[in-house]
Amino acid sequence: MDSLSIDADIKKARTLTSDFYTDPAWFDLSKEKIFARSWQFLCHLDEVADLKPVMLLPEMLGEPLLLSRDNDSFRCLSNVCTHRGKILVEEPGRAKLIRCGYHGRRFSLDGCFLSMPEFEGVEEFPSEADDLRLIPFAEWLGFGFAALEPAAPFGDFADDVMSVIGEIQTEGLKLTSTREYEVDAHWALYCENYLEGFHIPYVHHSLNAIVDYGSYTTETFRYSVLQTGLSAAREEIAARYLFVFPNLMFNFYPWGISVNVVRPVSPAKTIVEFLTYVRDESLIESSAGADLHGVEMEDEAVVESVQRGIRSRFYSHGRYSPTREQGTHHFHRLIAEFLG
Repeated sequence: MDSLSIDADIKKARTLTSDFYTDPAWFDLSKEKIFARSWQFLCHLDEVADLKPVMLLPEMLGEPLLLSRDNDSFRCLSNVCTHRGKILVEEPGRAKLIRCGYHGRRFSLDGCFLSMPEFEGVEEFPSEADDLRLIPFAEWLGFGFAALEPAAPFGDFADDVMSVIGEIQTEGLKLTSTREYEVDAHWALYCENYLEGFHIPYVHHSLNAIVDYGSYTTETFRYSVLQTGLSAAREEIAARYLFVFPNLMFNFYPWGISVNVVRPVSPAKTIVEFLTYVRDESLIESSAGADLHGVEMEDEAVVESVQRGIRSRFYSHGRYSPTREQGTHHFHRLIAEFLG
């Protein structure tokens, strides 16, 4: 594999070469160098009673985690018993402690070892190794996030862009639907498509009638990209599309928030999880997020076509539009940085 390098000057830069999307070695390297080091979406924290098991990126990292809640204090723990490795909590629910169903080892909600039957006389026991591993955890907009080995604090991923967005109304959000899409394309190709509005007039005719393409803007931050579309009918924001590297998408609409989690499966397959949180249903019909499924189908068609095209012997890389593909350029530079 050659090293990845993307010129900082978008007018000189060339895109990632096609082998990044087709070579399994790059995909495997991304697991530890990108995804284990980045912040991943867990859930809305209102969904946590006392204990909620979460599998972190099931198809890529497959790490069993456990969200625990003690009053209004949240922690993220390893969901693996320190005795013999059994998954501790299989279903969400209420509990005052964590008890392994295999041999009865018990832990407090903060992950500290409490007791273990039939271990009298065991030397140097218990030790710190018998506690559950505490996983780096962050709260943001009422959502929970975790990172196995974070490259930077969560604030570095979100604070700079939020200073531009300002306050987001999160009260009253209700999870109204969840849906998974299986896309026959590389995870990064899916993200690249999200990161530019360049294709809207050509691919999304219904969306183009709602969003004013001429005033569409893209802003880049340290680990994120923000796109803003004004309403074609009124001078107000129709949608804000926030991408947090490497695979999280937060779509802010007048009616609420749609969260997309991009889950890599293989170099040619990706699962995208859609979670829709609604605050005001009466605003959905006339907004940019009225037909999320229809827009998704249009996106998948072009992304899957690109996946087939990049395998051609006649394609190796492309160039960027300086006015429309700043987000994709920034994304590629972050990939090169993390894999460097």
